[in-house]
Amino acid sequence: MRNRRAAAFFRRKSYLVAMALVLAAAFGMTGLYYSQQGKEQEAKLAAEKKEQVQQAKAEDKAMEKAAQEKAVAAAQEKAREKAAEAEREAEAKKAREEAGQEEADAQEAQAGQDDDFMDEPEVVAQASAPIEPELAFDAEKDLNWPLQGNVILNYSMDQSVYFASLKEYKYNPAIVIQGEVNAPVRSAADGKVTDISTSEETGTCVTVDLGSGYSARYGQLKEIPKKVGDYVGSGETIGYVSEPTKYFSEEGANLYFQLLKDGTPVDPMEYLE
Repeated sequence: MRNRRAAAFFRRKSYLVAMALVLAAAFGMTGLYYSQQGKEQEAKLAAEKKEQVQQAKAEDKAMEKAAQEKAVAAAQEKAREKAAEAEREAEAKKAREEAGQEEADAQEAQAGQDDDFMDEPEVVAQASAPIEPELAFDAEKDLNWPLQGNVILNYSMDQSVYFASLKEYKYNPAIVIQGEVNAPVRSAADGKVTDISTSEETGTCVTVDLGSGYSARYGQLKEIPKKVGDYVGSGETIGYVSEPTKYFSEEGANLYFQLLKDGTPVDPMEYLE
């Protein structure tokens, strides 16, 4: 009797041990499955992000080519207008001579020589020099979002706001837009790059003259495709979101976007569509 009880006890114990091993193996297989799924998802996201960056760069090249073609067409049209005007003046001069206005013609001929002397170099200069677009900015109509994301720090120059990374309150002359590293940053309006510099607080910054006394400053950038003196069209990529500086480590990757009027910061949120 005692032996049967002992045998039954050991059989039950063996069953429990076997069941525990089966459960452990099941949990282990489940963990491996989810780990593999996570790696595949990360690889898929990385491939999608790389494709987005390549697409943005291709769009930038297309926009830059279109801008160059537009500038060349404008220069050619201006040269044609100048040639047409010179032809009209020549015809008018010939008509006056035929009418017998010799004295007036002589005076105009002298003036014409002076004009030709002044005009010809101007035509040559206009044909050889690059055509610079005229910048005219209307804040109510022309300002667009440079990056799609939540505004995590608002413009505030009348009262201080809390900066989590600095653990202190201070004034903020810009807005801070949350973003992801490598996300393309678009130009908020047409303009000319006037400065590219780096600061400890906002990292690499690009300043763009928008015209009419306005300028825009983009901070926390990397891989700037433009240089000082280049023109950018609205929506054209001017850089990519970089890793945040230590001043924004708690806030995370972001775009520091500042709008200035005659050198004084203004609230971009009043004009963004």
